[in-house]
Amino acid sequence: QLVESGGGSVEIGGSLTLSCATSGITFRSYSMGWFRQKPGLGREGVGAIGRDGTDTYPDSVKGRFTVSKDTASKTVVLQMNSLKPEDTAMYRCGVYDAYAGKCSFREDYYDYWGPGTQVTVS
Repeated sequence: QLVESGGGSVEIGGSLTLSCATSGITFRSYSMGWFRQKPGLGREGVGAIGRDGTDTYPDSVKGRFTVSKDTASKTVVLQMNSLKPEDTAMYRCGVYDAYAGKCSFREDYYDYWGPGTQVTVS
């Protein structure tokens, strides 16, 4: 089970920290990713971290978003800084154990998803 938290409303230029608490999985065995979806559009990967520790970001958030994982609490975190109105979306976390532990935004790799948390920037 995955459950996101930390979403909300923030001013332009502000920061938010999203957390994804996991349970029922062997945390160390999984790679993780954060995606967002805006109304009427497809899902966009915004940060992924592989089991091997590598991470990747799209150009739209590179330098502003950072994904990390806390093995002790079995949580994956998305730190979002310098937020823009175009960052407004529903954010979801997902985990997968495919692709040899490397980071990826391929949605067909992902095994489990959280329900999401809304982020609004204005």
